[in-house]
Amino acid sequence: MAADRLRRLHDHLAATAELPLDREATRWIAEAEAVAEDCLDVDDPEVRRRRVGHVRDLLANVDSTGHPEADDHVEAARALAAELAGDAEGTDGSG
Repeated sequence: MAADRLRRLHDHLAATAELPLDREATRWIAEAEAVAEDCLDVDDPEVRRRRVGHVRDLLANVDSTGHPEADDHVEAARALAAELAGDAEGTDGSG
């Protein structure tokens, strides 16, 4: 799992923090951002993979943020999380 992809995942989620978002979306995105931030400091690839999978699951709960720019960031984060989680599923089969 490349460090730059993890950083981009976190950065997309962090970019939504100052935007006016739907309250429900804010809850899921903030939690996903916190988990993604944790991934940046974890050395164990298995732990990172599980946490990225959790980010992917959290973002699946966001239908719309109520803000077009935030929606773009969430979509980019979703794509990165799916890509990174796909890497994990391909290596250990646990998802």
